[in-house]
Amino acid sequence: MNLFRNLLFWIVLALVGALVAQLLVQDPGHVVVTYGGIDYVTNLPKALLILIGGLLALWLVWKVISLPFVAMRRHRKKQARARLIDGLDALHQGHWTRAEKSLGQAARSRDVAAIAEVAAARSASARGDAAAASRHLDALAVDYPVARALAVADLALAEGRAGDALAALDAANVQPLPPRGLALRAQALAALGRAGEAYGLLGALRQHSVWPAERLAQLEAAWAEAALREAADANVLADHWETLPKPLKSEPATVAAYAERAAALRWEEAAAKSLEQALDTRWDESLAALYGRLPIGRLDARRGNAERWLQAHSGSPGLLVSLARLCRAQGQWPQAEAYLHRALAQGANSEAWEELGHGYAQAGDENRARLSYVNALRAARGEAATELPGRDLRQKIFDEAVIEERDEHGMPRLRG
Repeated sequence: MNLFRNLLFWIVLALVGALVAQLLVQDPGHVVVTYGGIDYVTNLPKALLILIGGLLALWLVWKVISLPFVAMRRHRKKQARARLIDGLDALHQGHWTRAEKSLGQAARSRDVAAIAEVAAARSASARGDAAAASRHLDALAVDYPVARALAVADLALAEGRAGDALAALDAANVQPLPPRGLALRAQALAALGRAGEAYGLLGALRQHSVWPAERLAQLEAAWAEAALREAADANVLADHWETLPKPLKSEPATVAAYAERAAALRWEEAAAKSLEQALDTRWDESLAALYGRLPIGRLDARRGNAERWLQAHSGSPGLLVSLARLCRAQGQWPQAEAYLHRALAQGANSEAWEELGHGYAQAGDENRARLSYVNALRAARGEAATELPGRDLRQKIFDEAVIEERDEHGMPRLRG
């Protein structure tokens, strides 16, 4: 394509030259130049040749005069690039002082000033000289404000100063932010407890492929959960929940965040329904345990759902502890105690022992309450629990009988 364009250009130029030559042959013209009282007479072709020759001579003179300056400029550029390469290599190897010196010298060249000053600031920051890092970055404020803002934000986030990072990225003279700036801004917002705003930037981050798809998915889940927990009121919580994609609405961590925040805002119906729908769709032990732990009412309805799930998940420690919590909240401690012992027989953790301690303390049995709390601590540390006194032979046989077989993974199955 380039060859065709060049060929066409020279053909057109030749045609134009031929046309001009023909016109000059037919009528060569008459050119008179008066200088110092003397008239210089010639025809037009000769005048043009003299003009072209004079311009060519001036161009050659200019080239000869400027040649040393051009050579010096090329030498400086070559030196700056060499210092830049040496400084970046030293930065990569961890020679902070040598890197900063080389990069500072390279920054004198305008062509590499931005990257050199940013790298020099990183070197200074790595050796703990915040003042020097600031000087390097401030040198970019006028000519390279975007590069300076990105470097300031990156260093500030690394030092845990998310507020400074956000202030640098929100400056008017760095808008619109490049993809790297959007990523840093999202991280700063999340660190400042504004995960909802960070979540809103995911579309732009995904469009620019700032991070791999796997990391974007992880951040989406993390920021969605944080945004739900940060919701200031029920309306904001509902808006966040409704905007979530369907797969996230079934993720245990996201569902738990929504349910706990809804319960804290006294939105009891929404808190319970979210857990019920999630558990009906996909069973999860953490959500089953949370169902009984939520500080909400609806005890009869929740207990009915828990007993229904127990038919299909009879060996679930979390569900058994939830049932025990609900029974105790209804004033039915004997049933709660039985559920807790069944949960412990299924390998329940310290939460079951702690709930036993609460129940015994409420019932006035201080000795077993104390031992239960001690066992809760031991279970949390991975230590063996102490057997509770007063468990007669019938009760111990029941605890052993609830385990009738083990599954293919060697885990006990509870008899329904």
